[in-house]
Amino acid sequence: MSTSVVPPLPKQGFGNWLKKHFFSTWLNSVFSVLFGALLIWICVKLSNWAVLDAIWSVDDKEHCGHGAGACWAVIQDRGRLIMFGLYPYDEQWRSTLACLVVILTIGLSCLPSLWSIKKLPALWVIGFGAFVLLMRGGFAGLPLVTSEQWGGLSLTIFIFSAVFVLGMPLAVVFALARRSSLPVIAKGAGLFIDLVRSLPLLAVLFAAAVVVPLLVPDWLEGNKLGRVVIAFAVFFAVYQAEIIRAGLQSTSQGQEEAAAALGMPYWSLVVDILLPQAFRNTLPSTINQAVITFKETSIVTIIGFFEVMASGNAAIGGGEWTEQFVEVYVFLALVYFVFVFGLSRYGAWLENRMRVGHA
Repeated sequence: MSTSVVPPLPKQGFGNWLKKHFFSTWLNSVFSVLFGALLIWICVKLSNWAVLDAIWSVDDKEHCGHGAGACWAVIQDRGRLIMFGLYPYDEQWRSTLACLVVILTIGLSCLPSLWSIKKLPALWVIGFGAFVLLMRGGFAGLPLVTSEQWGGLSLTIFIFSAVFVLGMPLAVVFALARRSSLPVIAKGAGLFIDLVRSLPLLAVLFAAAVVVPLLVPDWLEGNKLGRVVIAFAVFFAVYQAEIIRAGLQSTSQGQEEAAAALGMPYWSLVVDILLPQAFRNTLPSTINQAVITFKETSIVTIIGFFEVMASGNAAIGGGEWTEQFVEVYVFLALVYFVFVFGLSRYGAWLENRMRVGHA
């Protein structure tokens, strides 16, 4: 009996890899050298500005603006305002703890082992409930802090989490309604989605914050932040609904017919077969929508909420730190980058795990 032996692949050293990708032709070599030189020049300039020539301490702030480096003393001096907004100074530990609770809840929600219709809602009821209780207080000796005083990063995280948690179930409902066999429900859902999508987000939030209290009785008015979050969640839901509907339409019609032939109940078909495939097929679009929503939380500053971007603007107001606006915006960009990059990396890991785009 003869056995076939597969020859081992030749090992590709770093030198060969470099030559293959960057110096394969004379034109490729020229561009590689020029790009490398530009990259080194940018890195040297940035490191000098951000680290080597930077002012780090408030004690040295009189030197800010006189040298070539950044003045990170503004972050030391106004960091708590940027991160916590108007939240009372002595109670900011609660805001920090509440953020950690929500971040832990988001992290646990990313574990596929917890993706069930019972575990995930229970997890968010506990995590989100703990966040609200810590932020609001008014029990066990914790002073009451109203939502008007919430601000900074904790408010940004709260709005994003609440919009996502409330908006995703709504999106599923809208998507299923648009596929309903009853024309009244299907057309009504389509009309509602088109109506909300035709409005800018700012108009929807402004209506929730200002117009709704003028139209409803006082007992139905509710909390301003609550109205804004609900309106934001509906806005998110109409966009996400179309993404989910696309995922549902990409599933094989034969599966629905086979399930109906076997007598499978409609909701079992939806929950156990259709929705998992729809979310799997639309995962990149869903992650992209989450990233957009996180960045859109900065819009709430226009209707009077001090989220992290508004807190950053307040930190450079008043004249003392006005010249250090670049440092503050770089710091805010890093905050957004950490969250957006985390979402993107998680989406890439999830796509690879679920083999999105592969048969």
